[in-house]
Amino acid sequence: MIDRPRAALAAPALACILALAGLSTHAQAQAPGPARQAGTPGILQLPAVRARPPASRVNAAGQPVARPAALVRRPAVRPALAPATALDESPQKPNGETLAQMTPEAVNGGRQLFPVGARLRGPSVLRVQVLLDRALFSPGMMDGSWGKNTSVSVYWFQAREGLTPTGVVDSATFARLEQVAGRPREIVVRHVLTADEVRGPFRELPGNIYEQARLDCLCYESLTEKLTELYHSRAELLQQLNRGVALNRLKAGDAIWVPNVRDAAAAPAGLISTLVISGSDHYLQALDAGGRILYHFPTTLGSSYDPSPEGSFHVLQVTENPWWHYQPAILHHGHEDAPDAQIPPGPNSAVGKVWMTLSAGHYGIHGTKSPETIGYAVSAGCVRLTNWDALYLARRITAGTPVVFRGTRTRAQQPAQASAAARQPSAPAQARPPLAGVRADSARAAAAKPAAGDSTRRDSSRTAPARPDSAPSQPATPPAAPQTQAPAPAPATTQPAAAAPTSTPAPAPTSPAPVRADSAAKP
Repeated sequence: MIDRPRAALAAPALACILALAGLSTHAQAQAPGPARQAGTPGILQLPAVRARPPASRVNAAGQPVARPAALVRRPAVRPALAPATALDESPQKPNGETLAQMTPEAVNGGRQLFPVGARLRGPSVLRVQVLLDRALFSPGMMDGSWGKNTSVSVYWFQAREGLTPTGVVDSATFARLEQVAGRPREIVVRHVLTADEVRGPFRELPGNIYEQARLDCLCYESLTEKLTELYHSRAELLQQLNRGVALNRLKAGDAIWVPNVRDAAAAPAGLISTLVISGSDHYLQALDAGGRILYHFPTTLGSSYDPSPEGSFHVLQVTENPWWHYQPAILHHGHEDAPDAQIPPGPNSAVGKVWMTLSAGHYGIHGTKSPETIGYAVSAGCVRLTNWDALYLARRITAGTPVVFRGTRTRAQQPAQASAAARQPSAPAQARPPLAGVRADSARAAAAKPAAGDSTRRDSSRTAPARPDSAPSQPATPPAAPQTQAPAPAPATTQPAAAAPTSTPAPAPTSPAPVRADSAAKP
């Protein structure tokens, strides 16, 4: 005889088992993948729809991805160098070379003249610039004319290599440059263009930010513009090396002369431990664990009204081809009532081809659509690099890399004070709280005019402004090393009134951007 109390308990348990078995059979019928619907030939039964995870947790195919590991913020290292000698920007005596002499034969086979420095131009200058690019002490956009970016790169290369740092190239500096650059057989090489190098699309871009938001890409405007970025050069230089060639009409299989630039895919020169950014001389340096300079890149930084941060921060994330969240309300020259916009990625985005998010609110390290302005214009506080330098750096750092800003809030001090402070090595300062409401990549129209520098507009289809190929003749202070004085408070900013745009902004993209670069386009 069955015990009635036990039977009463067993009946519900048996019902649960039967229910679970039924659910299992139903789940198998709803397994992922299309299945033929019973009794209806040719009709597909789609799998059950699942709720989509947040955009930050899906990849490009819409598939869930693992949550990122917790950020490890590494401590910053001290720079190993603090040179006390001054950067020599005094005009050098003319050596007889001119830009008109920059033919492939003259650049590869001509005699190197010394010294090479301010106000000089021609084959000897171009050889120095190409070797600097290959040695990872970037001169920015190469053009065969000496400028401030080239001087500062030479100065810090000399300091790292144990030579007397002056910023002027002598025979000993040139010999060391050749060695570090890999002793290339040719400074300019005959290169056969690939299908990828000539591939577009190429289109003229509108100037209005809200019209740009309607596009699917801020692509190159011409093949010439693309070639200038691939070979780190002004359009005028490429045209000089390829006289009579219509650069915009080149096709795959055509051969042209180009500078023998560094290999973008080369193995890292070492592990980057800290990024140091100088507000006094507009450069970014990547240091190894011993404080030795691995890479040196010219930069554009903030102004007195849109200053860059001061102190120690970290890289939070690196995103290539970023969408850009245009936020006029947080810009010095923006209007709080103007609408936001989502700007598509591309080399002509105001944030360029890559965005490195920093732990300082709204700040980042990124590329640019105007490489000729790097080192000479101002941003709205972010660190701007050429697209090729930004990508090279971004692919060799990780989240958690320390970033130390120095001299970004002390430009008003007297030159003698700045010089004395620059000669004193210092330990990295304690991190300051993130500065909310500060902007990223932008420059006022009045401040964005290229100064005397290494290049002008990269696209030869546009009229390039005349450029004085000379450096200031007044006494110069050394390029600033990290400083010890406490940073001054950020100057208060005001929001000048501006009329809100009349055009209707485009809707945000259906797939949210992986990273938003909170910045404004250059006017």
